[in-house]
Order: sequence, then C-alpha cells, then structure tokens
Amino acid sequence: MEVHHHINMLFTWLPLIFFINLITTHSLTIPRLSPFKEQTLHDLATMVSNDTKDVETFYYKQVLDHFNYKPKSYNTFDQRYLINFKYWGGANSSAPIFVYLGAESSIDGFPNGIGFMSENAATFKALLVYIEHRYYGKSIPFGSREEAFKNASTLGYFNSAQALADYAEVLIDIKKTLQAQNSPIIVVGGSYGGMLASWFRLKYPHLAIGALASSAPILYFDDITPPNAYMDVVSRDFKEASETCYETILNSWSEIDKVASQPNGLSILSQRFNTC
Repeated sequence: MEVHHHINMLFTWLPLIFFINLITTHSLTIPRLSPFKEQTLHDLATMVSNDTKDVETFYYKQVLDHFNYKPKSYNTFDQRYLINFKYWGGANSSAPIFVYLGAESSIDGFPNGIGFMSENAATFKALLVYIEHRYYGKSIPFGSREEAFKNASTLGYFNSAQALADYAEVLIDIKKTLQAQNSPIIVVGGSYGGMLASWFRLKYPHLAIGALASSAPILYFDDITPPNAYMDVVSRDFKEASETCYETILNSWSEIDKVASQPNGLSILSQRFNTC
C-alpha cells in the first residue's frame, strides 16, 4: 500500500512546473493569430450579471487552420468552452482568470474534477474557464467525427500547435467581451494538458503570466531526455519506499523471462497474474 501510495503521488505531482513572470497585460497589444475575423459572445455580460448558474457553456467559431492561407484554412468549427462566474471579482478589480486547457477528452467533467482551480478561485476571486481541445467532445471540425478522422488530410489539423492557437483565440475573445484586459491569465493542465499549459506560456507570454503543469513530461522527447528516464524515476520511487521491495521487483523480471521461455510459459504467467 505504501508503494502504491508513492506511485500515485509520483504520477500526480511529478514534475510540478510553475512558471510565474509578472507582466502588465494592459500595456500590450495582442496580435491577431489568424486572418479570420474575431467572434464575440452574445449576451455574455448579461449572463455574468444574472449569475443564475455556476457554469455556463459557450461556443467559439474557431478557424480550422491558424497558420496557412489556403481556402480550406478559413473553414470554421464550433469550439466549446465552459465558464464559472461564481467567484469572479469582475474586470474592474483586475481579478485573475484561471484557465484549464483541455486535453485528450471531452471537457464535460472537468469543472467538478479540477479541484485546484475551484479551491483557489474564491481566494483570488478568479474567473474559471475550461476550454475543450479540438477533435474532442463537441469541438469537432468537418461536422462529424467520421469526417474529422477520415484521412490524413483532415487529421492534419489535429495537432498541439493548432490547439494552442485555438486557446489563444478563445482567451482573446473572452477578455475582449468581458472588458477584462487587466485580468491576468494563468493556464492549468495535467499530463498532456500540462504540456500544453507550459508550451502556451512559452509561446504566448503576452496572454498568460503563468502556467501550472502537473504530471507533465514537458521535455520527454528523443535527444532531450535519456531513453531510460521514465524507468529511472519509477525505480527511484520504489527504492525510496522500500529497498527490499525495489530489489524484489527488479529480480522478478528475470524469473518472468525464465518462465515465459518454457513450453506453455505464457499460459502459466497468464494464470498466475490473472491477465485478461
């Protein structure tokens, strides 16, 4: 149980990256990210004042391609995002905006699942925003999942660079609509979403003053990180919990290989470990 606890802690918090670099957002001119005209949210200010629900759902008319000028680049799709106005101190107070960058799943459950944001929102009087990643949930280009995942041509727009530009477009529009130019943005993410949060801070420093990335292998790429880096971290975690446990698990691999090499060895291992 102790080892299991340490593993859970490892996957949850390692590495924890927090970039903070204070800048004055109101003095910056935010550049356009694409040739497509910015969209505005209808009746958003009214919904803020009514505050009838904690979380509201919105859609931004997102451009398909932020980096090219081909005719297809101007196609659009509806990108979903959620806003919780409950704790926000308002634009006049320059209260911050906490933004969860969606990753490889629908955004539906995240307002209730990301405790870090809601637990800190009241203290900072923060606006909470959750943006869905393109090609997931209801943010599907080309009208349907079948068309979006049809071939290499349609899947070519399914990448992290486009996703980061999506987030930037949405946040520019939110700040413009709410007249919240002086509200600093901090982006948050976990795992792949944490990588996106860190990359967003690096690529769009004029939009986000900080990024919190939990369990995000930001630099885990070929020729940057040693090939056995992940195994080294996991092994060190076991060793810190129990040296005996570490040695037992380390020695088990050779025994498993020995059994697997025997006739019906794989069947024996399957029965012993109750694999499916």
